[in-house]
Amino acid sequence: MIYKYKAINGNGEIVEGFFESSSESEVINMLKNEEYMPISVEKDIEKSAKIEIRTSKVKKKDLAIFCRQFYTMVDAGISIIRCLDILSVQTENKTLKKSLESIYIDLQKGITLSGAMKRHEKTFPPILINMIEAGEVSGNLDNILERMAVHFEKENKLESKIKSALIYPVVLIVVSIAVVIFMLVGVMPTFIEMFENSGAELPSITLLLLNSSKFLQRYWYLIFGGIAALSFLFIYYKSTKEGKKALALLKIKTPFIKITNQKIITSRFTRTLSTLMSSGIPLLEALEIVGNIVNNAVIKERLQDGMEGIKKGVSLSKTIRDMEVFPPMVYSMVNIGEESGSLDNILIKTADFYDEEVELSLQKMTTLIEPVLLIAMSVVIGFIVIAMALPMFDLVNTI
Repeated sequence: MIYKYKAINGNGEIVEGFFESSSESEVINMLKNEEYMPISVEKDIEKSAKIEIRTSKVKKKDLAIFCRQFYTMVDAGISIIRCLDILSVQTENKTLKKSLESIYIDLQKGITLSGAMKRHEKTFPPILINMIEAGEVSGNLDNILERMAVHFEKENKLESKIKSALIYPVVLIVVSIAVVIFMLVGVMPTFIEMFENSGAELPSITLLLLNSSKFLQRYWYLIFGGIAALSFLFIYYKSTKEGKKALALLKIKTPFIKITNQKIITSRFTRTLSTLMSSGIPLLEALEIVGNIVNNAVIKERLQDGMEGIKKGVSLSKTIRDMEVFPPMVYSMVNIGEESGSLDNILIKTADFYDEEVELSLQKMTTLIEPVLLIAMSVVIGFIVIAMALPMFDLVNTI
C-alpha cells in the first residue's frame, strides 16, 4: 500500500512524500528514523492501484547492468546504502527504479540487502536474492555481484540469439500473409466482375480463389474475431498447469526443435547451477532455484522428483541421467565433476560449450527454415497467379 505523509524536517520545513509500506505505523517509524516529526499519514488509494496494475518487466539486460554497476561501486569501497542511492537515481527501468528506492529506505532501517530484496520478488529473480544472501554471509558481496553480472550478461546474450534467429522467419510469415490478403481483397475484386460477365466456365482453382475472396470481404470480422478468440484461448491454456506441461513437453519432443531447445535448457541449467554452487548455495536449494530458471514445467517436475532421490543419497549425475532430458555429455561431465570435487568448474565449462552449440544450432535451424518458408510463399502466390491467369487465357482464345 502507498501512504502519503506530511512531516516537519530538522530545519522546521514541511515536507510531503509517498512511501510504500504494509502499515501506517511503519511509515511513522521511518519518518522518526529520518528525524522527521510526522503531521499526517494516510493511504493513497489511487497511487496504490497504479502500482498494482503496473506490469513493467525487468529484463536480463537491466539486471546485468544493475549488477555490473553495483559491483564496480562496491569494489571501489562505496557503502551499500550509497550505492543503492546512486543506482536508484540513474536506473532507467521504472520497476527496478521503484524497487531500489524502496530498498534504499529499508537499508536505512537496518534491514539487510537480501532481506529488502525479498520484498520485491517480482523485480529480482530468486537466483539473485539467494546469491546476495550468500555474499552477505560469506563477506564477498563484490565477487557475488561480479558473478551475477556475468551470469545475466550471458543469459541476455542467449535470449538475444534466440530472438535474432526468429526475427527473419516471423517477418517472412507476416509479409506472406499480408501479400495473400492484399491479392484476395485488393486485386481479385477487379477481376470478379469480368469473370462473371464472360459467361465462360471457370476452372476449379479460379472458383476456389473467387469464393475465398468474396468470403474474406464479406465475413472478415468473423475471421479476425475467430483468430482473436483462438489466440485468447491459447494464452489462457498456456497459463494453466496442463497447458504449461503440454507446451513444455512439445518443446522437448518435437523433432525439428527438440535438439535446439535441449541445448538452450542445458546451457541455462549448467550455468545457473554452477553459479549457485560456486557461491556456497546447498545443492538442493540450488536445484530448486534452477527449476524455476529453466522455465520448463516438465523439467521442473522431473527435477523435483530427482531431488527426492538426492535426499536419499542418489548422486546428481544419476539424477540427471534418469531425467532423460539432457544430452549424454552432461551426465558424463557431472559424473567427472563429482568424482574430482570440482563440479562447479565442470558445469561452467559445460555451459560455455553449449552456448556455442546453441548459436550453431540456431543458425542451422534458421538456414533450414528460410528456404521452406520461401518455397511455401512461392507456392501460395503462384497458385493465386495461375488461378487468375487461366480464365484470362480462355477469354483471349475465345476472342
